[in-house]
Formats: sequence, C-alpha cells, structure tokens
Amino acid sequence: MTMLVPSWLEPLLNTAFFSICRTHGDAARSECNMYCLDCNDNAFCFYCRSSKHKDHQVIQIRRSSYHDVVRVSEIQKVLDISGVQTYVINSARVLFLNERPQPKSSGKASSHVCEICGRSLLDTFRFCSLGCKLVGIKRNRDASFILDAKNEVLALQRGEGISSRGGNQLREGFEHDIYPPTPPPPPSNARRRKGIPHRAPLGS
Repeated sequence: MTMLVPSWLEPLLNTAFFSICRTHGDAARSECNMYCLDCNDNAFCFYCRSSKHKDHQVIQIRRSSYHDVVRVSEIQKVLDISGVQTYVINSARVLFLNERPQPKSSGKASSHVCEICGRSLLDTFRFCSLGCKLVGIKRNRDASFILDAKNEVLALQRGEGISSRGGNQLREGFEHDIYPPTPPPPPSNARRRKGIPHRAPLGS
C-alpha cells in the first residue's frame, strides 16, 4: 500500500482547512489553507508558511461551493492524479479532495459515474475525487498515486526526441550567427574599372 500511496496523502485528506490561524488571527490572510508535504502536519496560513515552511514543499487548498479543491498544476507535480475527474473553476483546472454529497437526481442517467460513490462524472474518469481514488486503491490495488518513474523516463525520452530535432535546427541557426554567410557577389551589370592598356613591344 505504501508503494501506491504517499504517506502524506491520507493525513491531507483528513485535514480541516480554512480555520483562522491562532498565531496570526488578526492578519488579513490568516485562514489556514496551506499544507506542508514535508512536515505532514496541520494546516497553516500564509504567514506561517513564510516563517516555518519557507523551503518546504507546500500546496495551497482552495474552496469551491464549500468543498476543498486543489489546482491540478500544483498537485500533479507530486501525485499521479490519473483517473480523477477535473473541473475548470475560475479559469483554473482543479480537482476535489474528497467525496461530496450527491446532488438531487435530475432523472437523466449519466454514462460516467464514480466507481466508489456513484457520483455522476462529466467525462470518462474513474473517480470524482482524490479520496475516492484512495478508497479504490485500497479495495482493488489497480491504481496508484505514485508518479511512475518509468513513464516519466519514457516521456522525457519522447520529449528529447522531439527537442533534438528542433535542437539541430537551433544549432544550425547558431552556426549561422557564429559564421556569418559569405557576402553575395556584386551584380553582373556593375561597372568594372578597366586596367591600364599595355602596348605590344615594337619589333627591332
């Protein structure tokens, strides 16, 4: 199980966010919406991050309709989020930390539902949240939150293959900069200066 789920994930999902910081309660940004993956402890505020977690790996939790979300751009750096439904909220792509209460049925059956809680999904994902993916991993062990090092290497190799072709073009460009091209020949109709005529030697 430890190889499929990082040690900080379950404590993160069980953490209560958006309480007021006891130390910086009078400050403007005192809500506890940060979590340190290195310390793996309680939520903290913006000012606590500056003073206690300056060089640590920290993610920021946000809220959507009273539910905790995290930006995909942040969480995908440390977690394999494949299979989890993402949403665009306020121009940012996010995903939910935990399962949410089911909305009232509209009478239309959805073709995509969460494998754990049965919540309707917008696309062909397996889970509605990180929490449901965690339950799925515990049940079936057919998914993982750990970024696959092998896939990362293959992705980098594919990326290098693309960039190497572009790199050749860049190198050619740099060569042109280092060795400027030979200046073009003068136009064919340019006047040439005539040389001084020499008389043929006279016979004796």
